[in-house]
This record gives sequence, C-alpha cells and structure tokens, in this order.
Amino acid sequence: MKKSIIGIIVGIANGLFGAGGGSLFVPAAEKFLGVETQKAHATALAVILPLSVVSGLVYVWGVDVNWVAVGLVSAGGIVGGVIGARLLAKLSGAWLNMLFAAFLAAGAIRMLLS
Repeated sequence: MKKSIIGIIVGIANGLFGAGGGSLFVPAAEKFLGVETQKAHATALAVILPLSVVSGLVYVWGVDVNWVAVGLVSAGGIVGGVIGARLLAKLSGAWLNMLFAAFLAAGAIRMLLS
C-alpha cells in the first residue's frame, strides 16, 4: 500500500512539475520503504522514465511543445545521464544525500527569487 501511495504522489508531482517526482521519491523510498540511498536514486531514475513518458504524451496532446528544445535537452540529458549513473556507483550515501539536498536547495532558492 505504501508503494502505491508513494507512486500516486510522485506521479502527481511529475505531472505538475516535470520530472520533479524524483525529488519526492528518493526521500520517500529511503524513509518509508527502507531503501538505501544509492538504490533509491537508481530506482527513482527507473520510475521517472515511464512517468515522464506518460506526462509528456499528455502535454504533447494538449500543449504546443517546443520540439527543438526537446531534442537539444534530450541529447544533453542522455550524456549527463550516463555520467551521472557512473558517478552514482562511486559516491557514498552521505555524499549523494548532500549533493541531492544542495541541488534541491539551489532550485528552491532560484524559484523563490524569480
């Protein structure tokens, strides 16, 4: 039941904010499901892909999408994803949590100031 509730919340966040569901999934998987840090991040990547595809299709059908941006960001995302996946295996859970928190805090501050 916990997994389904987490999935619904993550799916809603992903639909509202883009791939923001991962920022909710990682701490939820660690706290409520007892998943270790590296596995929580890796699982978030695997979970976010199908969620993003579904959310993306909904947007494509209802919103005018900038396809040039989609192509360019996707190309960069593929390169960054490979690099990030390799780094994930090398970072300790503590460092991973600190980096994750720093990115979330930076994003939050930027949103508050804009």
